[in-house]
Amino acid sequence: MGIEITPMQMEDIDEVLAIERASYLSPWSYEMFRAEIEQNRFAYPLVARKEGKVVGYICLWKAADEAHIANIAVHPDFRRQGIGSSLLEKGLEFAREMGCTKAVLEVRVSNLPARRLYTRFHFAPVGIRKGYYTDTNEDALVLMRAPL
Repeated sequence: MGIEITPMQMEDIDEVLAIERASYLSPWSYEMFRAEIEQNRFAYPLVARKEGKVVGYICLWKAADEAHIANIAVHPDFRRQGIGSSLLEKGLEFAREMGCTKAVLEVRVSNLPARRLYTRFHFAPVGIRKGYYTDTNEDALVLMRAPL
């Protein structure tokens, strides 16, 4: 597959933003990604590269013994090639190395492809956040994997 996963750098943000905007109705801003890299000491953003091009990313936050998957996306042209799985696998491996014992995330109830991915990685539903996505008022399914 030829995927390389490395820490996100400032020079990656423009490519990350293109993926973000193609993936989400309410995309994160440049400033949000910049803060992940430069300010948030609990954030661990990673990018996936194929032939030098950023094709996906994952943003993890560490809180005590919990990893929170705050954001993950793959460029539409590179989906269904295992890149999301590689990012999630690397992110969970990194979380274990940092001492996390569980991982949590929110996903749109309607996002069946993402839910299938998380199920393959042994995430299970633990709750619902009503109206979590303010752009559509859609509920979020809260998923957890424990232990990591």
